[in-house]
Amino acid sequence: MSEKTSLQIISGRMIWLDFLRLAAGFSIIGMHASSAPNGLPFPDYDTAQRVAPALFRAVVYIARSELFWIISLFLLCLSLELRPRSYGEMVRQQAKRLLLPFTFWVFFYAFYRLIKAHYFGYDAAIWAELSSGWSWLQYFILGSVQYHMHFLPTLFGLALMTPLFLYAVRNPWLGVLVFLCLFVKRELDVWMWANLRDMDGFPYLVRAVKILTYGGYGMVAGSFLGLAKQGMNEKRLKEWLVFALISSTLLFSIKLVYSYKVIMAGNWQYNYTPAYWADFLMPLLLFLICMSAGLARWPMFISKIGKYSFGLFLMHPIFLDGLEILLAHPDLTPGIYVLVKFSATLIMTGLATWGVSKISLLAWTIGLGPVPFFKKLSGTKMKGADARL
Repeated sequence: MSEKTSLQIISGRMIWLDFLRLAAGFSIIGMHASSAPNGLPFPDYDTAQRVAPALFRAVVYIARSELFWIISLFLLCLSLELRPRSYGEMVRQQAKRLLLPFTFWVFFYAFYRLIKAHYFGYDAAIWAELSSGWSWLQYFILGSVQYHMHFLPTLFGLALMTPLFLYAVRNPWLGVLVFLCLFVKRELDVWMWANLRDMDGFPYLVRAVKILTYGGYGMVAGSFLGLAKQGMNEKRLKEWLVFALISSTLLFSIKLVYSYKVIMAGNWQYNYTPAYWADFLMPLLLFLICMSAGLARWPMFISKIGKYSFGLFLMHPIFLDGLEILLAHPDLTPGIYVLVKFSATLIMTGLATWGVSKISLLAWTIGLGPVPFFKKLSGTKMKGADARL
C-alpha cells in the first residue's frame, strides 16, 4: 500500500478545514464576549475578578479573524488551481459572493444598532451618522457600520491580490514574507497613529495599509497549498505538526504574559510588542497544525456544522448586543458575565443561522444559497473548493 501524502489533505471533503472555520467563528464570538460593554477588560473590578475573562480571551483569541482570511484565500487559490479562470472572472465571482451579502448586512446593522444605542443613551450620535453621506461611504468601503463588518471589504481587497498568492503556490518559500508584512504593518501603524491620525481620510489610509500588509496571509495560504500539492509524506507532515505545536506553545506563553499585564492594569496593553507577534502568528500556526493533521480521522459532523461558520460570524452581534442590554444591571462577576454572554450568544446565533439557512429568500445572506432576485449574479452551482469559498 502506498504511503499517504499531503495531496490527500486537499482532496475530497477537507474536514480539518471545516474545523478551522468553526474555530474561527467561535473565536470571534468569544473575543467580542470577553470584555465589558464598553469594550474594556473590566477596569472597575478587582484584579482577581479580571483573571477569568483575561484567560478566556487568551484562549479564544488564538484563531482571530485572520484565520478566516487564511482559510478563504487558501480555498480561493485551490479553486483557481482546480478550475483556472481569468482574473476578471475571479474578481466578478468574489464580488458576488462577498459584496452582495455585505450590502445586505450594512443596511441591517446600520439601523439595528439603534436598539442598543437607545438603551445606553448614544442614539443621537448614531442618527447623526445615518444622516451623513460620509458615514455611509465608510460603512460600505470600510465596513465601519458594525465592529465585525470590516471583514468582507478587507477580504475582497485581498482577493484582488490573488495572482501574487498563486505565485506562492508554485514557490512555497514565499510564505516567509508574512513576517516582513507583519513587521511593516506594525511599524506603519505606529507611525501613522502618532503622526497622521488627524488628517482627512486617515481611516482609509489605515485600511489600505492593512490590506496590503495582510497580503502576507495570502502568501502563507498559497505556500501552504503549494506544500500540500508537493505531496509530503506522513513523516514530513508529523515533523510540521511537531514544529507548529512547539511554536504555538511558546507563543501562547507570551499571550499569558500579556494577559497578566491586562489583569494588573485593567486596560489593553497595546504597547507590549511580543503580544502583537503572538496574536498575529497564532492563526497561521493553528492552520498549519490542522493541515498537518489532515490525514487523521476527523468526525464527519464537523463538516455538517462547519458550513454555518460564516453565519456565526455575520449574525452574532444581533444577540450579543441584546445580551449586553439584558446583563447591564444584574450584579454578575466578570467571569460569569463573560460565560453567560458567550454561551448564550453562541447558542442563539447557531440556531438563528440554521433557521436562516432554511429560508431561500435569506440563505444567501450567510453564504448558503443563491441570490433569489439575481439569478444571473448568483452564478452556477459549484462543487469542491468553489462551494466552500
